[in-house]
Amino acid sequence: MDITLDDVIEMLEDIQEDVNYEECTTLIDDGVLDSFDILAIVSAADDEFDVTIPAKEIIPENFNSAKALHALICRLAEDE
Repeated sequence: MDITLDDVIEMLEDIQEDVNYEECTTLIDDGVLDSFDILAIVSAADDEFDVTIPAKEIIPENFNSAKALHALICRLAEDE
């Protein structure tokens, strides 16, 4: 399965609508996404992309931007 950045942004928009995911690189640092959003993202990634995000990967760097999250999901998808 080829996961695109647009796929990840679409998933993020289902969780938190009014965010410019293409530009924002401080989703965690600026509190745009909170811990409940992170849990929703982890669950959505599993549902939509069949990717399990392990606890050790739940760090701000992986969730601060759509690009970082896309890279994480792609990397994990390759490993599975």
